[in-house]
Amino acid sequence: MTQPIKKAPIDLDQVVIKFVGDSGDGMQLTGTMFSNTSAILGNDVSTFPDYPSEIRAPQGTVGGVSGFQVHIGKKRVYTPGDLADVLVAMNPAALKHSGKSLKPGGTLIVDIDAFDEKNIEKAGYTTGDPIVEEKLDDRNVVRAPISSFTKENLAKLDLDNKSVLRCKNMFTLGLVSWIFNRPLKETESFVSDKFKKKPLVEQANILALNAGYNYGEVVQETTPSYQVLASDLLIKGKYRNISGNQATAWGLIAASEKSGLPLFLGSYPITPASEILHELAQRKDLGVTTVQAEDEIAGICTAIGASFAGKLAATSTSGPGLALKGEAIGLAVIAELPLVIVDVQRGGPSTGLPTKTEQSDLMQAVYGRNGDCPAIVLAASTPANCFNYAFEAAKLALEHMTPVILLTDGFLANGSQPFRIPSIKNDFPEIKPNFVTEEMKNNWYPYIRDNESLARYWAKPGMEGFIHRIGGLEKDNPKGSVSHDPKNHQLMTEIREEKVQRVANYIPELEITGDKSADTLIVGWGGTYGHLLSTCEYFNGKGTPMALAHFNYIKPLPRNTADIFAKFKKIIVCELNLGQFANYLRMTLPQFSYEKVNKIQGAPFRVDELEVEIEKFL
Repeated sequence: MTQPIKKAPIDLDQVVIKFVGDSGDGMQLTGTMFSNTSAILGNDVSTFPDYPSEIRAPQGTVGGVSGFQVHIGKKRVYTPGDLADVLVAMNPAALKHSGKSLKPGGTLIVDIDAFDEKNIEKAGYTTGDPIVEEKLDDRNVVRAPISSFTKENLAKLDLDNKSVLRCKNMFTLGLVSWIFNRPLKETESFVSDKFKKKPLVEQANILALNAGYNYGEVVQETTPSYQVLASDLLIKGKYRNISGNQATAWGLIAASEKSGLPLFLGSYPITPASEILHELAQRKDLGVTTVQAEDEIAGICTAIGASFAGKLAATSTSGPGLALKGEAIGLAVIAELPLVIVDVQRGGPSTGLPTKTEQSDLMQAVYGRNGDCPAIVLAASTPANCFNYAFEAAKLALEHMTPVILLTDGFLANGSQPFRIPSIKNDFPEIKPNFVTEEMKNNWYPYIRDNESLARYWAKPGMEGFIHRIGGLEKDNPKGSVSHDPKNHQLMTEIREEKVQRVANYIPELEITGDKSADTLIVGWGGTYGHLLSTCEYFNGKGTPMALAHFNYIKPLPRNTADIFAKFKKIIVCELNLGQFANYLRMTLPQFSYEKVNKIQGAPFRVDELEVEIEKFL
């Protein structure tokens, strides 16, 4: 039999691919491996893993569907994309979950073996053909026998049926790699490394991967091959694909190195922040100490103890855990100890949507403690710059002697993008903890402060001549003894607030992108950056002038914020909550009017949604 001749691939500037299937179908691994290979080949990459909220939803049901969307490009890509050019659905429930996310004219790949009567009924379809019922039969449909071909190609291996079917995601990955002209060398290396202790499993996965790739040759009349060439817009350097949680962990390690202080993380596992603890627990070789505490309160209290002892101390959590840590954050505020609190936001309230993204912890981060209890609040805006803002959070905490809350979210934490590995020596500033000096020994009290920053000086326990006591009761200024004097309490409260406000003198001013002469300003913060930037570019591209102001510094705001806002007639604040940042701006800068665009659906914005909503205000 003559092998079909592969046709020349069709060049594309960018493409969006979405993998969906049951939780056990390996869609996260499939998407991650495809993304890593694309990053190695020089594409710009943005990903969005989408996990089910239920740990053990019934197999074959919509509640148990796990998805992974990846956007690769020859040009810069800022989001995981809106609608998919290619949708891979491993069963009817996956199609039910994501069928509407496939573009008109897109390619649908289904494991037709899974589309039996039982699975069709489980997914809630009423006809015998879910593809027709979803009105997707006009798309380019590839009904691939993925399960049966996987079994056929692995039949000679000494594996049970369940183990064989676990490899069907590799068959799928091989097929999609063929469609997008991705060589298998890097993927095979990844598989070999992952399963090096299980040679038979390694062999099975590589066989399935190649079988899927070869199957692509068979279906090329239905599905041509495409290629997305390497991006020529990325800054030269050494890159790797990185998730937001990994970047956050590494940013804290970098801050440890630049400050000369060992890093301590006291934490309690919580979705979607747990990977920060996992990542740091592997870095004992870099002097990192981690404690998995019995609860959220114990986690932050161990970190406060480490801070008192002179370490770079951090704790990680999500919204429910931030609520539990509130009193302890107040202890760090009143004791004026440096502490980094990473809050990876998720859908709430209560347990809410634990695997879905949201931006609804902003008010909690700024105000969610008893008393007037100010803390610095930052927000990362891309998976990669979680590194930068974790570093910045540590720097501000150590140099200004106060807790810093770093807000990320589920979208950033689980998403990934290429990360240019920096030179810690050359690309990042020194961190200078505000320690006491030997000259202060004869005239020192715990609450003597730096005149410019108002940061108190840090004395570690055991330093001769610097004996002091701290705790949660109000302190006398500057001696540090317990004080019940009303005027002293007001003075200390005002000083702590002013200390945080003066941080505005040490952070960058706000910069805007887009058309700076426009009348309309889009405003966002945190993980909405890529979607808002793409929306701004869309409007400017069609001749509607627009600018974007995106905030990474929440409290305090950049000192030129009012000057920037005054240049625009219309300010539209877009966020994944009911309007918390818009309300914060109304309280902080009440002289301006703010319109709102809000989404609270456990998912990031889509650019096409933003275009429609913003158009209403124009």
